[in-house]
Parts: sequence; structure tokens; C-alpha cells
Amino acid sequence: MKDRDVSTLELLRRAMAAQIELGLGEMIIQPRQRQALQSTLVEEVSAFPMKQDDIFGPIARKVLEPQYESLEAHRQAICNCQACPLGATRTKFVYGAGNPKADIMFIGEAPGFNEDQTGEPFVGRAGELLDKILAAIQFSRSDVFIANILKCRPPNNRDPQPDEMEKCLPYLIEQIASIQPKLICSLGRIAAQALLKTSKPLGKLRGQWHEFSGVPMMVTYHPAALLRFPGYKRDTWTDMQQLKARYDALK
Repeated sequence: MKDRDVSTLELLRRAMAAQIELGLGEMIIQPRQRQALQSTLVEEVSAFPMKQDDIFGPIARKVLEPQYESLEAHRQAICNCQACPLGATRTKFVYGAGNPKADIMFIGEAPGFNEDQTGEPFVGRAGELLDKILAAIQFSRSDVFIANILKCRPPNNRDPQPDEMEKCLPYLIEQIASIQPKLICSLGRIAAQALLKTSKPLGKLRGQWHEFSGVPMMVTYHPAALLRFPGYKRDTWTDMQQLKARYDALK
């Protein structure tokens, strides 16, 4: 068997294991079913309402131009930010982490206690669940880039305030400009509302493709919400299947 085939089977095995851990049931994939599985995922793109040319149109447009030569240069420039009061209360600045040339960016709302202590995004129980979600669609943290609207933890994990998000959003936009992702996945209501400049509830934002600065964007639940309300896992899995299907179609 070719090494490439072994790699594919291993990815599928890990993805199925992650699905089981998420409570999504067991699925056995035979080698000859791999091609059919890939075709099925690609076909699922059509389940979302969009124009056919929308599949490739936004990806070709490089709307944003980075102002810094690299993500690291940008991080160094802003890591001591005091633009809002959160700069004085943080333990560590949480810039974001992952592949600087990622095809997919995952964006949450703000660091929590664990993130504030470590300086890394999405750690703790919510981070572990996000890792399982990524594995279920055959990705890891090294494949994607993970960031937040805010780079500093709000006191007591309260919701980000509009003025805080206004100060911090340009930092995220620079990250997007530098990475040039093909797709964005917004995790949770607050991040989605901030990026789309809307007050619509999450339930009305899910199930359709949006666009942020020329990049197609998916909206789904925050992993922390799945820990509180496990019933949302099924909807999240549907969202992730659509995200992976569109990614495969674009690739």
C-alpha cells in the first residue's frame, strides 16, 4: 500500500475517533469508500444557499493588504497594547496561534482564564473540545489559525464591550490580511455579531454562508457552549461538515 493511502486511512481513523468522542456515533470507512466519501463531502456544499460562482469568487479577491511583514512582527508591535483598560488587567496577551499561512481561520470572542494564564488561545476544556472538532474534520491546530476578537481577557470572563472590540478588531483584520485564509469559521454569537456587524441571534446566522472582507465565513457554536448544552453538538457537526466540504471543493 502506498504511503499516501496509509496517511489517508490514518486521518480517517482519527476523524472517526474524534466523532465518537464528540458523541456523534461510529462510522467505519473501507478503503474503496474513500473516493465516494470525498465526493459526498464536496456535494454537500450545495446544501447551503449560495450562488454557484460564490464558491470561488470571494477566494480569488485579496481584499486586505497586510501592513506588517509577518505575523510575528505584528505580534511584537502590539503585544504591549494599552489601548483599552483590559491592557492593565491581563496576565498575558493572547495573540493567536497556528499556521501563519492557514487556509482556515477560527475566530472566537475573547480569552478566558486559562488563555490569560498561558497566552494561548482556546485551552482548557473548551480548547480540548475544539481539538476534537478539528480532528473530526481531519485538521489539527497546526493546520489552522486560531484567534479571538479581543487579545486580552475581560474581567470575570464577562462579554466583550463594544469599545473594547472596536479597539481590538483592527488587530484581527491585520492577522487576516497577513494569513489570507480561504475560509473563516466564527465561533459563537459575539464573534459572529462583531464580524458581521449585526445583532441577529446565532440561530439566524447559522446555516448560511457569510462574508468578511471578501472571505467566506461560517458561523457555528462556541465550544464552551457545547460543554453547557451538549444538544448543540449535532448542529455544530453539520456546520463542520459543510465547512470541510467547501474547503475540499476549493482545494
